Amino acid sequence: MAGVKAKIDISKIKKAVKKEFSEKGSKTEIVTKVGREYIKTGIKGFDALFEIGIPRGAIVLVAGGPGSGKTTLCLHMIINAARAGKKCLYMSFEESEERLFQHMEDFGWVPKAVDKKNLLIRRFSSFDISKAIDAMLAKQKGELMIDFEPVILPKGFVPDFVIVDSVSSISSNFIGREESYRSYIEHLFRFFEDKGSTTFMISETDQNTVSYSRTGVEEFLADGVVALYNIRRGDVREMALEVIKMRGTKHKKKLVATKVVGGVGIEVYPEQEVFGATEARQIG
Repeated sequence: MAGVKAKIDISKIKKAVKKEFSEKGSKTEIVTKVGREYIKTGIKGFDALFEIGIPRGAIVLVAGGPGSGKTTLCLHMIINAARAGKKCLYMSFEESEERLFQHMEDFGWVPKAVDKKNLLIRRFSSFDISKAIDAMLAKQKGELMIDFEPVILPKGFVPDFVIVDSVSSISSNFIGREESYRSYIEHLFRFFEDKGSTTFMISETDQNTVSYSRTGVEEFLADGVVALYNIRRGDVREMALEVIKMRGTKHKKKLVATKVVGGVGIEVYPEQEVFGATEARQIG
């Protein structure tokens, strides 16, 4: 009928956008500058915080309190890397493989469409850690003549990217044995470093803390620390992120806004600065 505008179906537009993202998506890129390789995670606003990218092979602590977006950020990075054909390992010490896959599907990332040779999500148990601890102690006493591995990987699988979720869960296996934990976590860091993996280790922080890990050894050993916050402003909460340190590259030193967006993942807004950094650190 002349003069009548066609009604726009917003739901169809959203589905089309989600489908396009699922099929194409963002991908990890590796750039080389002055003979060194850097990682661009494919998360646009996050990558903008670095002059070039995250140095390839770096070990990065991703720290924050509940609801700050740590797991979403790491899942988003690893699915982008898998899309780019990189071998990726997600080590979970809490959530099951099924739940993590479901989280990815909820964002429309369609992880099952990714080559399974590239994306390995595995849940590790306290028993796995206990075996590694026993091997470590035996090695220290001279009872084990071969080097022990802090994590047993599938034969022939050398990951380009690793997510460890989380070092806080690992530390719970060392209650009353802080020195053993420090020794184990150092071995874990060196293990992935020797393999050339770019590794992101999630660290759960408590409320009202200014530390980015439970013992302090993790943030000392790590090449980088990315802190996420869930800041309370009156009756609402705002999410924010800052790069505390990153060896080998320059980065923006400010607290910026983030948001978890359905059908997309985590979005970082590098130009939208969040004030009250002290308050953010205290709230976690």
